[in-house]
Formats: sequence, C-alpha cells, structure tokens
Amino acid sequence: MAHLRLVQGVEPGKRFPLTAERSTIGRSSDCEVSLDVAAVSRRHAEVIRKGDQFVVEDLGSRNGTFVNGQRIEASTVLREGDRIGICDQEFAYESGLPGSKPSLLGGTGETKSSLVQMVDDRREESTAEESGGDYQKTIQLGGDVGGNTGWSMSARPEVKLAALVEISKGLGRAISIDEVLPKLLDSLFKVFTQADRGFVVMRPAPDAPLVPVAAKTRRGEMEEAARISRTIVEEAMTGKKAILSADAATDERFGMAESIAQFQIRSMMCVPLLDSEGEPLGVIQIDTLNQRSRFTEDDLDVLAAVASLASVAVDNARMHDEVISQRALQRDLELATRMQRALLPSTPPNTIGYTFFDYYDSARQVGGDYYDYINLPGGRFAVILGDVAGKGVAAAIVMARLSSDVRFALATEPDLAKAVQYVNRAFAAQGLDDRFVTMIFTIVDPATNEVTLANAGHMPPILRRVNGEAVEVHEEITGLPIGVIDDFEFESATITLEPGESLTIYTDGFSEAMNADRDLYTTERLIEQVKLAAVSVADLGQHVLDDVKKFVDGFDQSDDMCLCVFGRDAV
Repeated sequence: MAHLRLVQGVEPGKRFPLTAERSTIGRSSDCEVSLDVAAVSRRHAEVIRKGDQFVVEDLGSRNGTFVNGQRIEASTVLREGDRIGICDQEFAYESGLPGSKPSLLGGTGETKSSLVQMVDDRREESTAEESGGDYQKTIQLGGDVGGNTGWSMSARPEVKLAALVEISKGLGRAISIDEVLPKLLDSLFKVFTQADRGFVVMRPAPDAPLVPVAAKTRRGEMEEAARISRTIVEEAMTGKKAILSADAATDERFGMAESIAQFQIRSMMCVPLLDSEGEPLGVIQIDTLNQRSRFTEDDLDVLAAVASLASVAVDNARMHDEVISQRALQRDLELATRMQRALLPSTPPNTIGYTFFDYYDSARQVGGDYYDYINLPGGRFAVILGDVAGKGVAAAIVMARLSSDVRFALATEPDLAKAVQYVNRAFAAQGLDDRFVTMIFTIVDPATNEVTLANAGHMPPILRRVNGEAVEVHEEITGLPIGVIDDFEFESATITLEPGESLTIYTDGFSEAMNADRDLYTTERLIEQVKLAAVSVADLGQHVLDDVKKFVDGFDQSDDMCLCVFGRDAV
C-alpha cells in the first residue's frame, strides 16, 4: 500500500496511507493527511491516484509545496523515495510495490520465511563438529509488513519445542513490557543450559539511543561484569538478521572488536526484535564464555522463533501501556475541557436595552476559539472574539493566556487601538513563532450607543440594519493578526447602533463549515442568513446556527465554532 511517511515534523515516523483517490494534505482535521501546524494552509496540497501512479498538486497554498526541494507549479508524478516538503514538514513517498525498495530477502521482494547463509572457516562441505573448526551462521528476516514476519525452524528436540510452547504461553499472558522481558530471559536460560549471559537491548523511542532493558547472568559473580558489545548489537540491528558465532573473538564479521575480546565472549547468538512493520525494536543476545559449550544452528532457530513471539508480545505490551496512557490523557483532557468552559463567560452583560446571543463548540475536547464579555468603567462593555491558529490543547493554552492579557489591556488603556497594541506586544514577547491569533474587539457605550471596533486580521463584523440590510463594516481597518509583527500599529473605528440593529461576529468555523461534498458554507451565505427577518437578537443567532447545522447535515466538524450576536432592542 502506498503511503506518505513523515520524516521531519510534528510526528516523525507516522505513516499516512494513500487509500483514497484524492488524499488532501492540510491543517484541517478533515484532511486525510492532517497537520496541526499554523503555517500549513487549511487545504494545502493533494495527492491523486492516477492508475498505478500518484501525483501531487499544490492547492494554491500560501507557502507552496515542494518535491525534492523544488517548488511545484503543476501536477508532479511521485517516484519511490521522493521527498514532499510542506512548510517545515517533510514526507517520504513510499509506493509499497514489490521491488520498490531493497528487499530483506535479496530477491524480488516476495514473502519468504528466511534466507540462510553458511560461512565456514574450514571446508564448506564439513560441519564444525566434523572439522573441529569454528562456524558462523546468519539468518536474515523477511516477511510482510503488518506482523507476519517469521522464522524458519529446522528439526529440533522435542524438549525445545515444549519450551517454545511454555514461552509462548508466558508471553501471551504478559500485559506490560516490564513483565515481558524478565520472563523471557528466565525461560531462555531453561532452554539454553550452556548460556552464561542474556540481555535485551531496546530503543525507548524511535530516535533514542539503545539501552539495556533486561539482563540475566547464570553466575552471581558476573553481575558487575555483564557489559554489552555494541559491535554485535549493531550488526544484528543494522542488518535485521540473526547471528550465530561459534567463536565471536575470532569472527571476521566483528573485525576483532576490542569489546568482544575484553568480554571474553566465545559462542554467542544475537537476534533482532522487529515490530509489526519490520523495523528493529532491539535485540536479544545469549552468549557463553565456555568454548566447549557452543551454540548450534538449532539453538539459533529456537532463539529466532522466540524473538518473533517476543516481538508480538512487546508490541501488545506497548499497546497496553499506550491504552493506560490514553486513559490518563483522556482524564486530563476532560479536566482541561471543564477548565476552558469555566473561562468562558457564564452570562452576558446586564445592560438595559441590549440583548446577546453566543455559541461555542470546539472541534476537539478543547479548542482555540474564544469569546468574552468584559464590563468596563462608565457602564461600557466589551465583546471580544478570537481564533488561535491551530486546534487542541496547545491552542487552548495560548488562548487562556491571551484572554488575561486582553482583560488587563482593556481595563488599563481607554484607547482601544493602543489596548490592542499592548495585547499584540505581550503575545509576541512569548516567542510563539508558529502561532498567531485573529481577533475582533468591540467596545459599546450604552449611553451613546456608539460601538468602537478594532480588527486584528479577522473577518469584519456584520451589521444588520433595521431595514434588513446586512453589510460588513469597517473592513478598511483590518490589521495583522496578533503575534505577527510586535510593533504593528492598529486602528479603530466607530459606528452607532440604532434601535433594532445588531452586530454579528464569528470565527471561520462558521464560514468554512463543510458538508459531505466538501462544499464550504461561505461568508456570503452567512450574510444572507443575517438579512432574514428576525424578531430578536436571540432569534437571529439561532437562525444562523440552525442554517449552518442544516448545511453541514451531520458531517464531522473540522474546526472550532464561535458566534456572538449583540444589538439594541427594537423600540
């Protein structure tokens, strides 16, 4: 199956299967390849299946789409290993076709159990026991991505088969990695009575260094000397192959490594643990210091089979640990949701002659949209609405901090334009280079019914007049979003609300609400709905909300949604 693998960005190593005819890459959560990165456009690029090929097209994005470092202007055919650059995110295209990448089997890429290569120090036709010499064996792993990797086992004593059954049962019952690995080594020491040492080395994370996670020695006095040869481990990990050496100290494959000679390792077996996609998780190594107790080819087959079982158990244990972590994260998210809701106003201003309607719904459990009502000196009040670039926890944290800055600025600075400049400087000082916020600021003076507006990169408010006309007001004062330029000078403007007139402010979760056909609701349709006759502000707000829900018709919400309508009561 063809897919894009993220090699640099928010989740390195994550794979996105290209199963649809058109796979969209963008910031929107409804994209097949969704990237929660502010610089990425909502619908940035598209990968299209054309027969047996895939092509990539830019969708008029702000920052462009690159293939192998070159910005593309038209459809570009993707070839195995091509790098697709979108802002600071980079993907590798992998077709998944047979022969599209080097096979672990050295053949055409078809599935086999193993490929065995014998290298004898003496004569090819003699065995180690016949010649009295040393021997080496390598088994290289192959198989389907998805967990069907396996090891071919030659005939072996029934006791070893029974031991495999025992190990399989023990691994099957383990639900934690901490349980899996010590039990594994205990069982292996029962099978390989000549073993002096055994250990498991793994990477705690994809890019982390290898570390020993379990170790066992048969002789108590060896505990402090149980060190690990990196040479052997890297040989098995890099080649994804099981290694048997009758005499590691003279094995040419290890280049007479000083570490092996220092550890006095004689006969040894080292087998990689491979995850469900065939990538190495670590290794199991068993060795002995007794030259007369060499491991055999059958021993290597047994250890290889055990490693295959252990890989499944480790995968299962990891998934169990992830489930536990997800439950804890879910509890944290539920708490964050309650806390964010607590930051939103519980009631609108109690101002005679004015009515309010508000609606808030995040695409995820917590969101980056925000609105607030703030009572100001002299009976005035402010209605604020904002939208942080991005979604989820990070956006919610940014908005929580921003809301406190907004309240402080409006309480201490009577000039609205200067108050917005303060908010902008405070936000820019936090150094969040990949975040910005669009905002609408309105301050209402009920004594004069004058509304002062400031716009930081947001959609202009929609004014509904008494005669039913609906227009966007003061688009000319729209400035840059908060956080783009720290010393940007914002402007303000005023309008006067007549009886029965109202202002509607909203986030792009409304104007860009999407239905199953991927059609957008649009600002134009929103304005048309505001024009319709409404008995009150509450009726107007509810009418807009109902129309958006009817348009979406149950299609998954792709962005946070926030709507505020306020205005004067009719005479």
